[in-house]
Amino acid sequence: MKFLKNKGRGLLLCLCIATPSWVLGQQYPVIGGPVFAILMGMVIGFCYGTKESLTAGITFASKKVLQYAVILLGFGLNLSSILKTGATSLPIIVCTISTSLIISYVLCKVMHIPGKIATLVGVGSSICGGSAIAATAPVIDADDAEIAQSISIIFLFNIIAALIFPTLGEVLGFSNQGFGIFAGTAINDTSSVTAAASAWDSMHNTGTQVLDTATIVKLTRTLAIIPITLVLALHRAKHEKVEGNKVSIKKVFPMFILYFVLASVITTVFQYMIDQSVITGAAATTIVELFAFLKKVSKFFIVVAMAAIGLNTDLIKLVKTGGKPILMGFACWVGIAVVSFSLQQMLGIH
Repeated sequence: MKFLKNKGRGLLLCLCIATPSWVLGQQYPVIGGPVFAILMGMVIGFCYGTKESLTAGITFASKKVLQYAVILLGFGLNLSSILKTGATSLPIIVCTISTSLIISYVLCKVMHIPGKIATLVGVGSSICGGSAIAATAPVIDADDAEIAQSISIIFLFNIIAALIFPTLGEVLGFSNQGFGIFAGTAINDTSSVTAAASAWDSMHNTGTQVLDTATIVKLTRTLAIIPITLVLALHRAKHEKVEGNKVSIKKVFPMFILYFVLASVITTVFQYMIDQSVITGAAATTIVELFAFLKKVSKFFIVVAMAAIGLNTDLIKLVKTGGKPILMGFACWVGIAVVSFSLQQMLGIH
């Protein structure tokens, strides 16, 4: 009851924004529910403001619900399948992630872009868009405006990639496998990877061949959330004094990432037992459906959190400060695409 009294109204507002945003995201997956939620939240916050009685619930949604979303994301990761199928693309994934992080670091220094925005744009571009930003933001203590700006930048280049990459792939002479790997490594967010790969399948009548390849490659990239967030946590702890220079374990190792890993392990173990017929029949079906449901809940939680972030974001300030981060996002996006294409040529993946 105390929770509902303190946080209920603000959380309810976030849910009221998230629900239509989720529906719109299903209708327009290239844009996605999180972007609709941020935009609605910013407009409502700009036009009506947010009352003090709503603050606690909005803050809970933007911080805690975001972490819960990352934890539940683990139920969509079967580690054995990802590592087995994604092994071919692993060198490309490592190089594209490194490229994006290096570009964001260099431009951060050269263009004097705030470090947290640079980190979020670099990680979001290189790993998995909104999910990576959701995982990284609590670790580096990014505020809502920085998260909203980073998500908006990633969204911009997601749209462009989903629209032009299938045609670009034809011009570059990709095979079905080659384009699947290219889409999975060079496009930021899962929704846009899916859109581009599906467009290629439709253009070439290949069923879901390219979509399946691109999705596995994209999920393999998602695993990079684990080392990246832990490294960032260690980096933050090194530069932050906490009670007599002693750093708490919770600050060094963000617990929600460990729960994310645990969820992935649980998924992997149960899927293995189903594949080996240890679990069969209705029990197997129930487990698969449960994991699919939890993955969907994870995505909805991200939309709820983005609604809260939109409500807390100063729209005017966001527009005024957006130029340099957008340029950084463009540089990361182009760098990743060039490296992905070049390495595929070197490795003989066409």
